[in-house]
Amino acid sequence: MTPRLLVAGVGNIFLADDAFGPEVIRALEDRPLPPGVRVRDYGIRGMDLAYDLLDGYPTAVLVDAAPRGLPPGTLSLIEAELPDGTVVPEAHGMDPAKVLALATHLGDEPLPRVLVLACEPAVLPGGDDLLPGLSAPVREAVGRAVDALHALAPALLADPAGPVPPLGRPVESGPPSTAALPGTAPG
Repeated sequence: MTPRLLVAGVGNIFLADDAFGPEVIRALEDRPLPPGVRVRDYGIRGMDLAYDLLDGYPTAVLVDAAPRGLPPGTLSLIEAELPDGTVVPEAHGMDPAKVLALATHLGDEPLPRVLVLACEPAVLPGGDDLLPGLSAPVREAVGRAVDALHALAPALLADPAGPVPPLGRPVESGPPSTAALPGTAPG
């Protein structure tokens, strides 16, 4: 079966909670998503992700740590805004906005619908600091993210452009393109 949904883990495994995306992808090895879903850990390889976004997937879900001012471990599902030409593409790095800009620059076809399954980090070291391993609240969010992907995948395979299924009570306010996931409030 040709994959119709890309689930991409992004982040640096040596920068504490930035490893959330790769850790979720690793957890999916024990609980695989249904046929039709390609699951891949991109780590910090933004160029690889940019090219794969041009492979004809109707939808892609990026799994990443993203500081949004919420309690650590909070999961959010965000509909990514596709680049409008103001973001400068970057071939080296994994800033999702810059990866989407790079994919737009590289291809003639429209990008897929891109959703971001984001986890609020507790620890993101700066500079040259290396700190492998997830914080406790982000480690606990990995299983909830796997559950959320198992709820999202069938709906996105059935209707890639449709609304995401209701996944729980909202834990944050935001634009209509933001949806909360079940059990996202820590504790």
